[in-house]
Formats: sequence, structure tokens, C-alpha cells
Amino acid sequence: MKYRSCSLVISMLCLMVTGCGSDAPDLVEVTGKAIHNQQPLVAGSIWFHPDPSNEVQGEPSSCVLQMDGSFTMRTYPYGDGVPPGKYKVTLSPELAGRIKLPNYGDPAKTPLELVVPNDGLKDIIVEAK
Repeated sequence: MKYRSCSLVISMLCLMVTGCGSDAPDLVEVTGKAIHNQQPLVAGSIWFHPDPSNEVQGEPSSCVLQMDGSFTMRTYPYGDGVPPGKYKVTLSPELAGRIKLPNYGDPAKTPLELVVPNDGLKDIIVEAK
């Protein structure tokens, strides 16, 4: 009985460490720069909210904007990249308010949309107008 309990604990630990199969979605690289009035957007973040038609749902992919407005999207907890599909793009509400475009902070109202293809997107420009 003692060995059976030990085997069960070891099996459970292995499952916790390795996960129950690979539930991680395929991610593709998405990099770019966020701008407003030809200036980089900083001191905020950018979010990609999955369209209901996307195969992968859940938490939106996001990234803190760098000092030059650049970003490399990340999907928590899986890592760098975004699952391919259609997205509504928002800025953090504080940033959207600061540039006086509050709709850009709300996924239901933002005019920004994009489709991430299977080979990803590099050096895109996301412009808040």
C-alpha cells in the first residue's frame, strides 16, 4: 500500500510538471509599433482580443509598449506570440484616455481590427486616429 501511494503521488507530480498533454495553442510572432499623431505611444499596453470566430479563446494577448512605441505580443501563460486569427485591438484604458480616444480602450468600441495569418505579422504599424 505504501508503494502504491508513492506511485500515485509521483504520477500526479509528473502530470503537474508536464501538464496533461499539450494544451498550448500554436503561436506566431506579432511585432510592431503603436503610434498616434506620428508619435510613438508609450506608458501603456496593447491588447489583442480574440474574435468569437477564433478557435483559441481566453485571455487576450498583450504587451507593454516600449519607449519607442514598439511591441512584441505575448499570450499568457504560453509565451511570445499570438494564435492566428481575427482580433479587436485595444490600448490600455488609461493610455486611450490620455490621448483622448477612449473607444480605443474598449474591445466593443475600438475601430482597430486585424487578422493574424499563420505566418505571423512583423513590424506592423497600429495607428490610433
